[in-house]
Amino acid sequence: MPHQPLHRFKAEFFRALGHPARLRILELLRSSERSVSELQTELEIDSSSVSQQLAVLRAQNIVDTRRAGTSAYYSVRDPQVFQLLDVARDIFNNHLIDLQAMLKSQAGDDGTETPVDNGARSRKDVTVS
Repeated sequence: MPHQPLHRFKAEFFRALGHPARLRILELLRSSERSVSELQTELEIDSSSVSQQLAVLRAQNIVDTRRAGTSAYYSVRDPQVFQLLDVARDIFNNHLIDLQAMLKSQAGDDGTETPVDNGARSRKDVTVS
């Protein structure tokens, strides 16, 4: 299968989102732009690591940067990224509910109880932030 430019772009885009620190950075940028030092404080990692993660996001045009004096401020370029993250969270929630239902069903089959049952009746009842 030939490597199509759109598939390559998508793969690189999702690869950029595929790191916990980068996802946390995006969540922090959801409310407003932040400086590297603000992100460092929130993430509790050194500034070089924050800068490295931001460079990956910048390379994929996920974040924009603005300089003010000696500080660099970052913001999300396209707010639809947050919709994508919200959809990913919904998919995770649905998967979690399916797993809980499966565990509950298995517990019923062998007569044991499962501590995972949270009383959720539908996928809409459970959310993960």
